[in-house]
Amino acid sequence: MIRLDDLGLFARTAALGSFSSAAREAGLLPGQVSAAIKRLERELDVRLFARSTRSLRLTAEGEQYLPYAAEVLAALREGGERLRGENSGLQGVLQVAAPSDLGRNVLLPWLSEFRAAHPGLTLRLFLSDQVTDVFRDPVDAAIRMGRFDDASYVALPLAPDNRRVLVAAPAYLRRRGRPRMLEELAAHDCLLYMLGGRAYDRWRFVEDGRERVVPVRGCLLCDDADVVRRLAVDGEGIAYKSWLDVCADVRAGRLEVLLDGAGQPAPLHLVCPHRRQFSPAIRQLHALLESRCGALVAELRTRAVAHAETAPA
Repeated sequence: MIRLDDLGLFARTAALGSFSSAAREAGLLPGQVSAAIKRLERELDVRLFARSTRSLRLTAEGEQYLPYAAEVLAALREGGERLRGENSGLQGVLQVAAPSDLGRNVLLPWLSEFRAAHPGLTLRLFLSDQVTDVFRDPVDAAIRMGRFDDASYVALPLAPDNRRVLVAAPAYLRRRGRPRMLEELAAHDCLLYMLGGRAYDRWRFVEDGRERVVPVRGCLLCDDADVVRRLAVDGEGIAYKSWLDVCADVRAGRLEVLLDGAGQPAPLHLVCPHRRQFSPAIRQLHALLESRCGALVAELRTRAVAHAETAPA
């Protein structure tokens, strides 16, 4: 008979990539985790991990089995939460991944507010510009930007009307001038960051319902998108960022929006691998973040209406 503890250790070892890491997390010895995996392999009569002295990776059978193990564990967790009731105090650990700049500059105070409202809940926050794999990484949900056409994900909208905007500091605009058309971006210092492992130097815009790609260049390239925002505030160039990332700077006058009608949709979602992971904690977190994001994006809609009213016919 398969032990639930062994199943949990298998899922955590797959996510963390080593027996030692899974053992430290569970407060066990690496040998105990290894023994648990061997028991599970004997029960299933398959080899779940390919082991060597330097690496540990899932076999094809392990890859195939992992989603089922995760689903069983999630169903058991949901059952316990249902027994405790939606209205009881939130308990346990909630693990959430988010983009680094959005997490630091926008989400952090909201998450602190959420934690203060639920003192029995432990919140683990993972901030990175790398896209989180909610099936493999040790998270319950991920906050992601962009469209989700993959039916294997379940995405709860947080800010469906969010979009990217061009911004620059007043000091930069005084020094280099303000671009009046997208074509003029080629003559400006554009602040670039890594996206999907490569420099994001082909900026995409939507004009009159059609997508347009504009090549840009710059002397500064960074793998941290928040550094790009800081460089823009310091007057180093033009950035193309999510409105949620820069709205506080725009409101404070540190940055100005350029070509107000230009931009690309960048909807924000709370993503889970399946509906069984919509625990009371995730549902309540979603409600809080949706209301806060909605207030910020309302400013963007107001700008869009004002731009449309003043644009030449």
